[in-house]
Amino acid sequence: MAKKELKQKGIEETLWESANKLRGSVEPAEYKHVVLGLIFLKFASDKFEEHRKLMIDKGQEKYIEMPDFYGMANVFYLDEESRWTYIIKNSKQNDIALKIDTALHNIEKNNKALKGALPDNYFSRLGLDITKLASLLDTINDIDTLKDKAQDIVGRVYEYFLSKFALAEGKGKGEFYTPKSIVNLIAEMIEPYKGIIYDPACGSGGMFV
Repeated sequence: MAKKELKQKGIEETLWESANKLRGSVEPAEYKHVVLGLIFLKFASDKFEEHRKLMIDKGQEKYIEMPDFYGMANVFYLDEESRWTYIIKNSKQNDIALKIDTALHNIEKNNKALKGALPDNYFSRLGLDITKLASLLDTINDIDTLKDKAQDIVGRVYEYFLSKFALAEGKGKGEFYTPKSIVNLIAEMIEPYKGIIYDPACGSGGMFV
C-alpha cells in the first residue's frame, strides 16, 4: 500500500508530507537538509547493494569488502553500520540519530571523494523526535532510488523542497528557485550537447543535470 501511495502522489509530495511531521522539532526550512541526508544514505546503500550482488554473481565474493572494487565502478563503499538495512533495523531505537550520523561519517571516511561533503553530527544536533524520525525513515524505505536510472532523485527532491520555500529563502539568503519547466525549456533551446558550459550561479545544479 505504501509503495502504491508513493507512486500515486509522487515521491516529492509524499516526502514533504512525511517531513512536515517534523514540525516542532525543526524549522520547515530545514526539512530539505534532513530528507536529502537520508535520501543520499538510501541511494548510496542501494547502489552499494546492487554492485555487491553483481560482484557475488561474478564469483568475486572475496572482494566484496574491499572499497577499491566499489570506487572503480563509481560506487561508494559502505561498511555494515552505514548500510540502509542497518539503519532501518535500528530505526525505532533511541540513538537512531547518532547511528545516522555515524553512517554518514563512515561513508565519508571510507570514500575519499566525499571528504568534507557530508554533514557532521547533524542529526544528533537537531534533537529530532524519535517517533517522527522513524516515520520519515519508513517513508524513505519504500522508495526505490534505482528504479529510474535516467532520473536524478536527489536533485528532484532538493528542487521540490527548495520550491516550497523559494520566496522566503530567496529574500533571506539570495537563493532563488527556477521552476523545472523553465529549466527544461532553456536546456532545449541552447542544446548543450558539446563544449564547455560555465554557469556562475548554478545553485542546485539542476540545469547541469
